[in-house]
Amino acid sequence: MGQSVALAYEFFSWRAILDILLISAGLFFLYRTLLRLGTWKIMAGILLALLIFILANALNLKGIEWIYQNVSHVAVLGLIVIFQPELRKVLEKAVSVPQHRIKDQDTLLQTLIAESLIKLAQERCGAILVFPGKEPITDKISGGFQLNAVPSLPLILSIFDPNSPGHDGAVIIEGNKLTQFGVRLPMSQSTRLSEEYGTRHHAAMGLAEQTDALVLVVSEERGRVSIFTNAEMRPVRNAEEITAAIINHQQEMGFFRRDSAPRIRKRTLLQVAASLIIAVVFWSTLIVAQREVVERVLPVSIDYTSPADDLVLVGEKANEVKLHLAGPKADIDNLAINPPSVKIDLSKMAKGSQTIIITSENLHLPKGVTLLDSSPQQLKLTLATVVEKNLPIIPQIIGKLPGNLKIKKITVSPETVLVTVPVTKEEKNLDEVLTTPIYLESISTDSKLFCKVIARPSIQPVAKRWPDVEVFIELKQ
Repeated sequence: MGQSVALAYEFFSWRAILDILLISAGLFFLYRTLLRLGTWKIMAGILLALLIFILANALNLKGIEWIYQNVSHVAVLGLIVIFQPELRKVLEKAVSVPQHRIKDQDTLLQTLIAESLIKLAQERCGAILVFPGKEPITDKISGGFQLNAVPSLPLILSIFDPNSPGHDGAVIIEGNKLTQFGVRLPMSQSTRLSEEYGTRHHAAMGLAEQTDALVLVVSEERGRVSIFTNAEMRPVRNAEEITAAIINHQQEMGFFRRDSAPRIRKRTLLQVAASLIIAVVFWSTLIVAQREVVERVLPVSIDYTSPADDLVLVGEKANEVKLHLAGPKADIDNLAINPPSVKIDLSKMAKGSQTIIITSENLHLPKGVTLLDSSPQQLKLTLATVVEKNLPIIPQIIGKLPGNLKIKKITVSPETVLVTVPVTKEEKNLDEVLTTPIYLESISTDSKLFCKVIARPSIQPVAKRWPDVEVFIELKQ
């Protein structure tokens, strides 16, 4: 009961409400963009893969979980590359603003355009007219000529006259002027239109898929006018429908003042409601998952910092410790994948034996994760003073020479090495270091061998690197 009250209290906080509204807006814009661009087949495959992982997680299928955990990071990068146009589209739509605003008395423009299109359809002259929306189309179109002319029926008919050099391109209408003509539009990359439609229709669909522009097309083969918007094609029968479509587009884009309050479509309301419901479910599931507290024992490594310059860590030291942790399941799962390490700071410790109790101060744990216990609970360490000694290097001879051979002389180069030695009982009588073993059974003539130095871990060379040792063995009969 208490947990439900806490969840409800958190749900109605201003942070939660803002979080849910932002998620809802993101889902809504993503849905509208994907719907326009026709990438639902790819999204359906991604959702299917996500559903399989959820089922695998519920059924504890370790193989699928391993594949997801190791491939998911690469898959995210792949999705960013695949959906780069869609992501760009969402961002453009989110920050797009109206560029022009048409006054109420300019409604004659829509009627003029509608009558011009009907006239072109009657004469079987192909035409494309574009009314940009909030999203820029500059990077989508190419070619064309600047016009910046006031629209008129003769001008529009002359532009799309078959003998005109720019009749195959599109006319761009911004504000109350024809700004460009002879413009090339991007071809559709989807399969929404059948092959029976010509280049004009596929170009109009291409721009309607990539932007929120309204595109009007006249088919010279059919003598019909079609409207393209939001990646959909709709035929129109008369000038009144064309006028209404243009006015509705300009009102939705904010280019044209409405006489009354804006009317939101039922379909849009359903999309907004669905986005809001999904956001609430996602947020609630996430919060519940974060509130689920679990306990787990994780083995982690121990990292020792360097002690003071005149001290060294001697004796046995633990390299791993098992931590008993409790916290939100999501955080514990992340720690299992990327385990922390226990930090032991030796730089401020004095000479002698030290007992270090492992606490949360030795760890960098996420907020909400608690250290319940550890095994071992404490570490016993010994720091000793170090002194410099110049120790002889003694070759480590093993075995006997073959036959009657005997060793006449052994020369070692270098003969000594300067090392740091801890002042302890074990190292007190240390007066030499050895080379790696030299086996006499394989030597039958005078030989020069190269060996490494063998020493205890607490003994280190002052030069930071052990020298390569040259051993020359001279034989006699």
